[in-house]
Amino acid sequence: MRRDIVLCGTGGQGTVLASKVLARAAMNAGLSVKSAETIGMAQRGGSVVSHVRVGEGAASPLVGLGRADLLIAFEPAEALRQLPYLREGGTLVTSDRPVVPVSATVGGPSYDVEKIMATLEAQAPNLTVVDAARAERELGSAKVLNVLLLGAACRTGRLGFTTDQLRQAIHESVRERFVELNDRALDWQG
Repeated sequence: MRRDIVLCGTGGQGTVLASKVLARAAMNAGLSVKSAETIGMAQRGGSVVSHVRVGEGAASPLVGLGRADLLIAFEPAEALRQLPYLREGGTLVTSDRPVVPVSATVGGPSYDVEKIMATLEAQAPNLTVVDAARAERELGSAKVLNVLLLGAACRTGRLGFTTDQLRQAIHESVRERFVELNDRALDWQG
């Protein structure tokens, strides 16, 4: 199995933890894995991008432009910003919930989520959209967006791991008191 995966979002959404879960799942499966994170502004709200390369033959932890098999986006504008990494025929899994930048609320460029989603639909034929607001209501927490997206990515068949492999990696990565909530998030299909 060889997979090149890019995860993107904003600080505080759990992007880095999601990449660590994927790396752990790969290691548990005996697969070679390389990963790297780019954390913008190193605070809540800054851009976060993680690259995870699973399988043999990866000389670098960074996925090249047009090479990602899977793009997992925690936020629609970040999905659009990182879309050049997705290879032709690749799969995009994204949350539909925007994180509107402060600049858009104080007179800067507007944030038009409908236009962004329309562009993603036009440019990424293999698109899965997760209804983050509905999931939050049904699960009772917004803190499991990362696991929701991993579950959705797993169900596309493009992630390369089974739900059980992800579940084991999640159990090894989160505090015991959050295991049950994360299990429900992994299985949530909205």
